Amino acid sequence: MVQIWVNLPAKDKETTPKYQDLLFDDMTKVQLNENSFINVIAGSYKEQKGKGTTFSPIDMYNAYLQKGTNADFTFPKDWSTAILVIEGSVKVNEETDLKKDSFAMFENDTEETFILEATSDNTIVLIMSGKPLNEPIAHYGPFVMNTQEQLAKAFEEFQSGKFGKL
Repeated sequence: MVQIWVNLPAKDKETTPKYQDLLFDDMTKVQLNENSFINVIAGSYKEQKGKGTTFSPIDMYNAYLQKGTNADFTFPKDWSTAILVIEGSVKVNEETDLKKDSFAMFENDTEETFILEATSDNTIVLIMSGKPLNEPIAHYGPFVMNTQEQLAKAFEEFQSGKFGKL
């Protein structure tokens, strides 16, 4: 299981919080071959749409690959793209080897397509790509805002009980 917190555009910061429980068996599955597939979490892969909803353009997938399987991914070149190898190992674009627990971020404004090749069986890779918000960030603890003033207001509202009580 991977838990992901996604920043919101400034215009959506006061939106009511929500949690999306996306279970493995309910995800959109794109079969690559008999034993390898992509689970689409959000956005779309090969025109198959995921069930996750977002406030800004995001593509997010889990690739389940067996040794020797290739998977190609194409994103707009101005998006920020990263991968996390959860299990196994992969070769990126036939040149860079990544093993379990490796995180790799791609440079913006470079190639729009990259290829992952599983170099071990039972490889799982989280692929994340999204349009940058290009907004300032102020963060502390669980809060992510755009300014220190907004951050102070969020703490004040939290401490006064405006976020609800458990």
